[in-house]
Amino acid sequence: MRTFFLTAGLLIGLSPMCMAAQIYKWVDEQGVTHFDAQPPQGRSAETVVTPSPATSAPSRPAPDTTIGDQQAIDKSVKQQVSEQQAQLKVFCEQARTNLAQLQNNPRLREDVDGELRRLSEEQRQERTAETRRQIDENCQ
Repeated sequence: MRTFFLTAGLLIGLSPMCMAAQIYKWVDEQGVTHFDAQPPQGRSAETVVTPSPATSAPSRPAPDTTIGDQQAIDKSVKQQVSEQQAQLKVFCEQARTNLAQLQNNPRLREDVDGELRRLSEEQRQERTAETRRQIDENCQ
C-alpha cells in the first residue's frame, strides 16, 4: 500500500513535466497570429519557449505602478461626473422655472434684436411643450 502511494505521488509530481510540448507560432496572409501544437504545412513557424512548471520558480508579481495612475484617472473622472451633475441640476432648476413662467403668464415678451416682442399663444404653447420635453429627457 505504501508503494502505491509513493508511486502515485511521484507520477502526480512529474506529470506537469510530461505535459510540456512545443508550441508553434506563425502569421497567416491576413496578418492573424496563430499558435498551435503542430507547425503549419508549407510555412515557416517560430517555436515558442514555455517554461516548465516544475522548473520555474514562483515569481513575485512586480510592483504595479499603474495603480497610482488609475487612481488619478478615477479621481479625475469622478470630478468630471460631479461637475456634469451640478450643471444638469442648474439646468433642470432653470427649465422648471421657465416652464412655470410659460404656464402661468399668458403675456410673455422676448427680446429680439434689442426690441421686446410679445409671444403669441401658439409660440407660448410650442415653448411650453419644448420645455416639458427637455425636462422629461434630462431631469428626474
